Amino acid sequence: MTDHSNLPDPTIEWRRSIGQVPYRDALAEQEARNIAIAAGDAQELVWMLEHPPVYTAGTSAEVAELVDPRFDVVDTGRGGRYTYHGPGQRVAYVLLDLRKRSRDLRQFVHALEGWVIATLADFDVEAFAVPERIGIWTRDASGAEAKIGAIGVRVRRWVTMHGFAVNLSPDLTHFDGIVPCGIAEYGVTSMAALGKSVAPDEWDEALLARAGDFLAAITTSETA
Repeated sequence: MTDHSNLPDPTIEWRRSIGQVPYRDALAEQEARNIAIAAGDAQELVWMLEHPPVYTAGTSAEVAELVDPRFDVVDTGRGGRYTYHGPGQRVAYVLLDLRKRSRDLRQFVHALEGWVIATLADFDVEAFAVPERIGIWTRDASGAEAKIGAIGVRVRRWVTMHGFAVNLSPDLTHFDGIVPCGIAEYGVTSMAALGKSVAPDEWDEALLARAGDFLAAITTSETA
């Protein structure tokens, strides 16, 4: 249970799910919640969770990048290409009404990147964004650039959906079934592979501690 009194915006539902939530169930809930938020019938939502193994396809996904469909493959409607979700990876779905903030999708995505990068830094993981590459990047044990987090968003009626996923300790061989985000020349890493043992609850708490900075980054002076 999250103590809403300590959160930067108690009007937002900050949900943390224990156990694995099937991807299709989470997607259906996001779809319904998006409509309800846009209609003014529900709170905004930030939902932290984990999925059973699944490959998800964004609107730019190319069939050739689905190398080995060993898991369920779900079309999502979000931007981007193929992504893997599974145990050991922490996902955050961010459903916010940008009509109450800045109606700037690029700013929103940059703010998501900054939120993840700042949280990783709290665990002594130096991460960064690369303008021409989607996702959150770091250097693996060999010093090569590798992806540690994925970002994919969708906006309907100025209400956001989807969000980001960070690799805490997933089975990295599961990424071999796809070309992650369509980028074949770079690998994928995790906090565990970098020698960082981070439990889901520990990650969630660190993420929530940085949530105020994220919200400030998507709020303009006109909407503050």
